Amino acid sequence: MGATIVKPVGRNGFGVLLLLSALGLAASASLAAEPGAGAAAQPGNPNRLVRNGVAIEFEARPVDTARLLEGGFADIRFRLTDANSGQPLTGQTPGAWLDLAAVAGDKREAMSCRAKVGLFLKGTPGMRPMLDLNSYYLLILNKDPSISVIDPQTSVGGITSTLGRIQLRRAPMDWVASADGKRLFVSMPDAGEVAVVDTESFKVIDNLKAGHDPVRLALQPDGRYLWVGNNARREGDSGVTVIDTQTLKPVLSAATGKGHHEIAFDTASRHAFVGSRDAGTLTVFDVASLKTVREIRTGPMPLAVAFSPLSGAVYVADGKAGTISVIDAGSLKLRKTIQAKQGIGPLRFTPDGRYGFVLNTLENTATVFDAASDEVLHTLEVAAEPWQIAFTRGFAYIRGLASPKVTMVDLASLGKDRQPGVLGFDAGPAAPKLAGDLPLASGIAAARDDAAVFVVNPVDNTTYFYMEGMNAPMSGYLNRGHTSRAATVVDRSLRELEPGVFGARVQLPAAGRFDVAFLLNQPQITHCFATEVEANPELQRQLGAPRVEFLLDSPTVRAGSQVKARFRVVQGSPSQPRTGIQDLRVRYFLAPASRPREVAASEVGEGVYEVTVDVPEVGAWYLHVGSDSLGMKYGDQPYVSLRATRATGTQP
Repeated sequence: MGATIVKPVGRNGFGVLLLLSALGLAASASLAAEPGAGAAAQPGNPNRLVRNGVAIEFEARPVDTARLLEGGFADIRFRLTDANSGQPLTGQTPGAWLDLAAVAGDKREAMSCRAKVGLFLKGTPGMRPMLDLNSYYLLILNKDPSISVIDPQTSVGGITSTLGRIQLRRAPMDWVASADGKRLFVSMPDAGEVAVVDTESFKVIDNLKAGHDPVRLALQPDGRYLWVGNNARREGDSGVTVIDTQTLKPVLSAATGKGHHEIAFDTASRHAFVGSRDAGTLTVFDVASLKTVREIRTGPMPLAVAFSPLSGAVYVADGKAGTISVIDAGSLKLRKTIQAKQGIGPLRFTPDGRYGFVLNTLENTATVFDAASDEVLHTLEVAAEPWQIAFTRGFAYIRGLASPKVTMVDLASLGKDRQPGVLGFDAGPAAPKLAGDLPLASGIAAARDDAAVFVVNPVDNTTYFYMEGMNAPMSGYLNRGHTSRAATVVDRSLRELEPGVFGARVQLPAAGRFDVAFLLNQPQITHCFATEVEANPELQRQLGAPRVEFLLDSPTVRAGSQVKARFRVVQGSPSQPRTGIQDLRVRYFLAPASRPREVAASEVGEGVYEVTVDVPEVGAWYLHVGSDSLGMKYGDQPYVSLRATRATGTQP
C-alpha cells in the first residue's frame, strides 16, 4: 500500500507562516535579538519575570492530583501585567512550548531560550518540543462508531500522526462543541443517545438518553442547554429533547411535528426556534420556562432555520415553496418573505450576520441576501448539488454532493451592484455522494487561524488541508482503518481565560525537568521558565504490561473470503517481543452487533501471531485480542476493524 504524501502544517514554509500568523508574530521579530534578552527572573521567585515594562508570572497547577505527574493533566497559566501599574495586559497572542530540559552533552544544552524558540517556530527536524501550546487537533467523524484524533502538525514517515480513537456505542450522525471546546456532544440515532466527549482526555465521559432517533444537535449561545432534534417516525415522539449541559440530564421532551428538525436561537438564548420539515411549522420555545410560545406556519417544507444577530430575525428556507420567511425574533411575527426558487435548503449566515447564503441543490446555485435589507444580492453558480457551507474570516466554502469541487466566495466582494469573486479547488478525486451514508455533521471545518479549512472527501477517505491563497490543497490526511465522514477542530493553544491570564490544560507527556518557553511579540520577550514532573507509578505499571500491535496490509477485504490477520505482542520499555504465548485468541464480530466468533492464534514470528477469520458479509468487522495467561481481556487492548466490500472482478 502506498503511503499518502503529507506536508504537515508547521513543517514547511507555508506551515511556519501559518503558525506565525496564528500567533500574531513576524519571523524576523521572533528571531531577532531583543532588548534585555539576558534579564533574569525575579530574585527568590523563578516563576516571575519582569522585562520591558511587563511582569509575567508562570504557574503549572495539577488538575486531579496533588503533584505534577507524567500522564496527568495540568493547567498552564501565564499572567501578564503592566510592571508599573499592575494592570492586566489583555488581547495578547503569546506562544508557549514545553520540552524536557537539556542534559549534559545534549546539543540543546548551550542554546539560549531565544534560539530554542526559533527552532520550535521553524519546525526543525529533531528539534520539536514535547508539547506545543500553539497546537490544535483534527477530529474525524467516522462511518463506524468512532472518532479519529489527528495531530496535523506532526508526521512520521510521511503519514499523519494519529493520536488515537474515541470509541462510540453506535454510528455518529451529528456533533457540536461547547464554546470553550472542552466538550463535544455526538448524536447516535441507533442508540437513542448523545455521547459526551472530553476533548482534553479524548474519552467518552457519558452517554445521555436523548429520545427516539436523535439526529440534529444545537447548543444555545449561552451554553446552558443542548437541544436534540428527534426524527422519530411516530408523531408523538418527533420533536426535541433538551439536555442541561451542567447536570447532563434531560429537562424537556416535546413533540413539534413529524419530519427532520433544524434548530436556531437568538443571541441572548431567550428563544429556541425548531423547524419540523413534514409538519411545515416553526415551533418557538421560551428557554427560561421551556414552554412553547408560538407555532408558525412558514411553508410546506421548512428545511433550514438560521438567526441573524444583525437583523434580529429568524430565517426559514422552504424547499418546496422556494421562499425564505423572515420572522422578527422579538414580536415573533412575519416580517417579510424573500422569493427564491424551489429546491433551496441549507441556510447559513456569515459570522457577522450580514449576509445569508441559501443553497439550491436543484439549481446548483447559492443565493446571497443582505440581512440589513432582506434583499437578494447575488445568485451564484456553485459546486454541483450544493449541500454544506462553512465560513472563515474571508471566504464562504460551499461543498457539492455531485462534485469533488469546493466553491469559494470572497466575502469582501459581496454587495449591491458588485460582482462577487468566486474561486474553487478540488478536494479529492470523486464526488462525496458516491460514498453514501453521509452524516449531518459538516465535512468542512475552519482551521484554527481562520484562513484555512479542512475538507473531508468520504470516497478516498482523506481529509484535505487548504490554505487560502493556494491553488490546491497542500496536505492530505488519510484515516487508516476507518472511513472519514466529517471533521472539526479542537484548539489547544493558549487562550485568554480572564483579563491578562493566558492558559491551557495539557497532559504531561513524561517525567523530568521541563523548560517552559514563552514568547511575546509586543513588546518582544522570550523567556524559559522551569517546572518538575514526577514519575507516575501507575503509568510505569501499564508500560510493563503486554501490549498488542496489529499488522495489517490493508483494512479493506473481500466479503465471503477468509482473511489472515497478524498482530505483535510486546512488553516493557523499550518494547520487547513476547514469544511462546499459547492461549492467544481473537474475538471478532460484524458491527453494529452480531454474534461474536473466536479463533486461536498461532505464532509465526518472534512475538508475531496470526489468525484466519471468516468475513462472510459486507460491513465493518471488529477484531479484539485476549489471553487468560496474560490477564488480557477482550476490549482491554487496541482493536482493529476490517471493511468487507462486495466481491468484484478486481482485488479491493
